[in-house]
Amino acid sequence: MLAPVNSPVVTALLPVVLLIAVGWVAGRRGWIGGAAVRELSNLIFLLLAPALLFRSMSTVQVQQLSLRPVAAYFITAGLLYAATLALRGFNREAAVLALANTYSNTVMIGIPLIGLAYGAPGMVVLLTLVSLHSLILLTGATVVLELATAREAQAGGGAGHRRIAATVGRALRNAILHPVVLPVIAGLAFAQTGWTLPEVIDKPLALLGQAFSPIALVLVGITLAQTPVGLHLRGATVQALVKNVAHPLGVLAIGTLLGVHGLPLAVMVVAASMPIGANVFMFAQRYRVAEELVTASVVVSTVLALATVSLALAGAARLAAG
Repeated sequence: MLAPVNSPVVTALLPVVLLIAVGWVAGRRGWIGGAAVRELSNLIFLLLAPALLFRSMSTVQVQQLSLRPVAAYFITAGLLYAATLALRGFNREAAVLALANTYSNTVMIGIPLIGLAYGAPGMVVLLTLVSLHSLILLTGATVVLELATAREAQAGGGAGHRRIAATVGRALRNAILHPVVLPVIAGLAFAQTGWTLPEVIDKPLALLGQAFSPIALVLVGITLAQTPVGLHLRGATVQALVKNVAHPLGVLAIGTLLGVHGLPLAVMVVAASMPIGANVFMFAQRYRVAEELVTASVVVSTVLALATVSLALAGAARLAAG
């Protein structure tokens, strides 16, 4: 059952759909050509995302986080990620698709939706997840991707143990010195000092961070205009169903086993039902793998979320009252 037009679900999802549509028009009209897509991807991945992630983590105090509710989310994500790698093999494509199965759009859709549905108490729970979401999922995905990249580069090379160890070390170093992981770690470390960012630094970071989501979604639309989605519709639908349906059901089951209940469990279930986040598309672009499938999956997942998030909210209403 689809959400009514004035529901929080539509209010949160409509801007996402419109931004992707704007990018699609720009791509179809040829305003932004294929050569510019890579440059825009670098702008987002190397400048806008680091600014957003560093600033988001720069105020997070580790001791203030309530970890049991988010543990249900991340345990489920870890199981889905491992299952995807087991089914598809240890390679870059599997690593990116595993991230698509587990990475929710918790900021652009999640924050306004949870704010409208649950108010300030729900936002406290969600922001605990948001503060760790990129740190755990993107860092883990980066490590796996760097190791998979190194493994693919050495395939058939007959490397000895010393060379393999050096490759693993290089992959781990690349995972840490990464435009997504490094600002998350740096921001978290800065937060523990108790300092605050001077306004002259904080304001430019805020402006850069605010540009991330709209430009990333427009870029999804541009790529969509150049992608034969029909060829990937079946695969994209599978990805969307895993993300929008299997993920929240897993969080519900794991959360119940961990003794999480009431509002915290409701917020985690709804957060898990969110569509695939744009960061997954950035990873596909960065590692040049499964770009068309991920683009189609983001779109199908976002459209499907009109139904699945509505159902998750309806089911979570009982959890929140418990």
